[in-house]
Amino acid sequence: MRTVITADRLWSAGQILDRPAIVIEDGLIVSIGAAASDGAPCGVQTFRYPGTTLAPAYFDVHIHGSAGHDVMEATPEALGAIGRFLARHGVGSYLATTVTAPIDETLRSLSGIAKWIHGVAGKDEARDQARMIGIHFEGPFLSHLRRGAHPPDLLLAPDIATFDRMYEAAEGHVRLMTLAPELPGAIELAQHAIARGVRVSVGHSNATAPETRTAIAAGAVSATHTYNAMRPLDHRDPGILGTVLSTDSLYAELICDGIHTMPEVVRIWWRSKGPDRAILITDAMSAAGMPDGMYRLGSMYVQVKDGKATAGDALAGSLLTLDRGLANCVAFTGAPLDQALRSVTSNPAAMTGLGDRTDSLAAGHPANMVAVDSAGKLIASIRGGQPLAD
Repeated sequence: MRTVITADRLWSAGQILDRPAIVIEDGLIVSIGAAASDGAPCGVQTFRYPGTTLAPAYFDVHIHGSAGHDVMEATPEALGAIGRFLARHGVGSYLATTVTAPIDETLRSLSGIAKWIHGVAGKDEARDQARMIGIHFEGPFLSHLRRGAHPPDLLLAPDIATFDRMYEAAEGHVRLMTLAPELPGAIELAQHAIARGVRVSVGHSNATAPETRTAIAAGAVSATHTYNAMRPLDHRDPGILGTVLSTDSLYAELICDGIHTMPEVVRIWWRSKGPDRAILITDAMSAAGMPDGMYRLGSMYVQVKDGKATAGDALAGSLLTLDRGLANCVAFTGAPLDQALRSVTSNPAAMTGLGDRTDSLAAGHPANMVAVDSAGKLIASIRGGQPLAD
């Protein structure tokens, strides 16, 4: 049976179509055109979303877990639960993000994640799940001064041999690495990683402005959770933060939850990066979607209370979902929905170079999309042409 989905508007890759009708068969988009005034033919399953915009499913490049599970568990049960949770919140694709842990534990996790990418994630039975399309190394090559919740005794100096062990355990599925550029050996590691197809993001860093500019010149393309775990901005010492906000070519992640970043600094970030370079992330950990209590982030135990995850005095990931992050961004900045949508779709795809593997509303592509209202609130998450239950 064919399915038709209609809404007030369709947005994809900056293109807008009024009163769209998306025709779907066997989970794939057959055609996109204008909705007929007399409705769909008899026998065609139809889902109507008046007052909404249809857009491609979202892409989260920085997420550690959700639904009570951490990606570093690397089991089918854990990764399946995470994928299903993300899909219900509008995410179509994501990068499984590691956290600093004992190297043997990290290698074991990467091996399990790689097997998942090769296996279940590509099969039809995973149609109700967001697709893991790569891995983001957040650690262990981070600054002790700006480590956040990363265990200090497990941080390592940038080392090509260690990176290669991790890369091989991940079977080459590494797409992004967070790196503190001021550390000895960091620039050499960045160049080596880039040569192997990994994008480098500066973060968890106490770098000066010149040190950050050196990393950008070496090929760094993004900044990890802007403001958080970064040398603070000073008018005589702009540091990494000042460089991130003032470098037009650099993409910049942001956790838009009202906890990691307040509305005022979200507006500064948006005005600095704009619709072309802003990337919304969740940095969510295993407690996303769960009640208060104790949860895992890699090998660490994290206390979750009143919407905040902490390890000691440090924030330890978030409880944010990407659909809520988008709505917060629209509310905090006043950004038009068409522009804000780029921060969860085309911008992360362009930054990672994975545009051919993320969702797009075009004939022949999987019918993975969202319906959102004018404030960015998620109304429906649709995979393979079928709305997912809340």
